[in-house]
Amino acid sequence: MSDAAVPAPTQATLEAEIAAALGPRSIVLVGMMGAGKSTIGRRIAARLKLPFTDADTEIETAAGMSIPEIFETHGEPYFRDGEARVIARILDTGPIVLATGGGAFMREETQNRIRARAVSIWLKADADVIMRRVRRRADRPLLHTPDPEATVNRLLSEREPVYANADLTVASRDVPHDRIVDECLEALHAHLCGPRPAVEPPADGMNTTS
Repeated sequence: MSDAAVPAPTQATLEAEIAAALGPRSIVLVGMMGAGKSTIGRRIAARLKLPFTDADTEIETAAGMSIPEIFETHGEPYFRDGEARVIARILDTGPIVLATGGGAFMREETQNRIRARAVSIWLKADADVIMRRVRRRADRPLLHTPDPEATVNRLLSEREPVYANADLTVASRDVPHDRIVDECLEALHAHLCGPRPAVEPPADGMNTTS
């Protein structure tokens, strides 16, 4: 009789175990603009068979105007108040995957609500990655400055110590999206369920006869 290797958990098993361990909690993605929160969030939601919500889209729907229009008409404090209310409402709807705006996690009440109702993942992106992704976008009101790169660096220095309070950190960089999704799922599984068992190679010289 020979010792058999321990089979590796399948991807489907990993995803089912994450969903079971989450229970009523949601998954919330935080991080800078351009970190890929919406793109990665949609794919995580599909893998876990959970609804996906983009907080910025919900804010625009509730306000009846775009985020740049909200900033221009009412100012950033008004936007942040509405953002906090919308995120609180979304988190009351049950287990979902939620992508938040870059400044949402900076508000303490929102941090506390996310901590109580969800598992948070910081998609950590370097300044050069962010700039490559957002420099052609016109819907980033915080970057409507004479020096957008300096603005990104300032925001990173202000926000990264707060983003670091998230439950998990996954590096967002220029690799295939599914690789980032896999890393998020592995981190979620380790956080919620403990490490996955290692695959043991067949033992040599262990065959016995009687």
